[in-house]
Amino acid sequence: MTGFPLKIVTPDGLIYDGQAEYLVVRTTEGDVGILASHINSVFSLGMGKATIISDGQRRTAACIGGMLSVMNGSVTLVPTTFEWSDQIDVDRANASLERAQSILNSGSASQTDLKLAEARLRRALVRKGVASR
Repeated sequence: MTGFPLKIVTPDGLIYDGQAEYLVVRTTEGDVGILASHINSVFSLGMGKATIISDGQRRTAACIGGMLSVMNGSVTLVPTTFEWSDQIDVDRANASLERAQSILNSGSASQTDLKLAEARLRRALVRKGVASR
């Protein structure tokens, strides 16, 4: 299968710089799949699983927020958070999930705290879902 250059850059630095045959990420509008020769595009990322196939090997990651750019055959993924499935700390995700649920069930949280807890809950669920695959 024909590949394309892929870079994954987070606020923490360069995560991946190499060839890929296939990329699927969750955007704010739904999942998007990228193959070689994809039309120039820019997407806003949502929260979900990212799948990358490189050298015939499939890797998955939790990919949260940011943007995806496809320009002249090169693909740049700039997520806010990107964690390979084998590097996700499931205990930390479980603790975050429990804290979020506690706030959501408290009945006395402010609207701001509720919105932050909902976002924490979604992030924890994405991480747990990706780590279990």
